[in-house]
Amino acid sequence: MNARQDAPAAAPKLVLASASPRRLALLQQIGLDPDELTPADVDETPGKRELPRLLALRLAAEKAVAAHARNEAREGFAGAYTLAADTVVAVGRRILPKCEIVEEASDCLALLSGRAHRVYTAVCLVTPDGKRRNRVVETRVRFKRLSREETKAYLASGEWRGKAGGYAIQGLAGAFVVKLVGSHSAVVGLPLAETVALLAGEGFPALAGWAGDA
Repeated sequence: MNARQDAPAAAPKLVLASASPRRLALLQQIGLDPDELTPADVDETPGKRELPRLLALRLAAEKAVAAHARNEAREGFAGAYTLAADTVVAVGRRILPKCEIVEEASDCLALLSGRAHRVYTAVCLVTPDGKRRNRVVETRVRFKRLSREETKAYLASGEWRGKAGGYAIQGLAGAFVVKLVGSHSAVVGLPLAETVALLAGEGFPALAGWAGDA
């Protein structure tokens, strides 16, 4: 009798191509804890006449491909699933910056005050065999008309720094939102329903941790 048993297959690894604590927290919210964080440094300058939706898709893909290539050369991470995302805030065709100086944030808040805008968040998954799978989620958000005091207080908070459109919906700026149509998690930085669908559709056990210890 041959008592030899095949060793169980190793669980697939998941790499998040981002240093964003928001995206990591969203993944952890749905029971996914990446094995590695591999931020990808890409030029995020929009191309001439590039549409917001296409910019989000392009940047998410560039981040995922760059991180996947780096991990393929690392011991233990070849064959990992690599996930990246990018969020673009736009008013019409106008793409708002990821604000780094207070003047940029002030201009964004003035533009968004009392009107609707769109948030495009793209997700790109690179599979172990190098295939790319993409989704983009469009969410419509309307801000209340901001008073001078509200704008001044928000700018003083510094929460806008590094945020697309100069605000973070999961923080203080949540008080500005009077209507949202679409995915709240996408505005934060990662559309959860679409992310799970991408992973599960490519064979990653996205729901494996949901059963707990039962």
